[in-house]
Amino acid sequence: MAEEKKTTAKKAAAPKKAVKKAEPVEEVKAPVEEAPKKATAKKAAAKKAEKKVEAPKKPAPTEARAIAKNVRLTPRKARLVIDLVRGKNVKEALGLLAMTNRAASEPVSKLIKSAAANAVNNFGMDEDSLYIAQIWANDGLRMKRYLPRAKGSASGLVKRNCHLTVVVKMR
Repeated sequence: MAEEKKTTAKKAAAPKKAVKKAEPVEEVKAPVEEAPKKATAKKAAAKKAEKKVEAPKKPAPTEARAIAKNVRLTPRKARLVIDLVRGKNVKEALGLLAMTNRAASEPVSKLIKSAAANAVNNFGMDEDSLYIAQIWANDGLRMKRYLPRAKGSASGLVKRNCHLTVVVKMR
């Protein structure tokens, strides 16, 4: 321990070296050139103007559509009603569906009304000149159920759904 005290005493007694303070250096700033910045801004504006000119305008839509998915109706029964209204005017088709005594007539008429509303409200088409250009029914989800049978057995039961699509156009 005595040796440790001697070494610390020697360190404390050592003379201090003078530290010179650095003089502040004046920074020389280069003159800022504003001309190139303006030139790049002009180039950027010119590029934007070119992009605006290059983009062609979209053509006005000529059709409107509506889709109903997973309608709780078999596609075969829906097709019977759909075939009645294909190619007819929208108002005529809605009149036919109002008088048709089928389960599919209500969802099909709702879908035709929706497609006509899309055409009038979204695309500005004339309501009186709309007709049903295309209409179809595709298979949707199939729900598989079991039906109890005799002696504790069961048989399969498939409940079919369909996807209905209507496209209306102007004459």
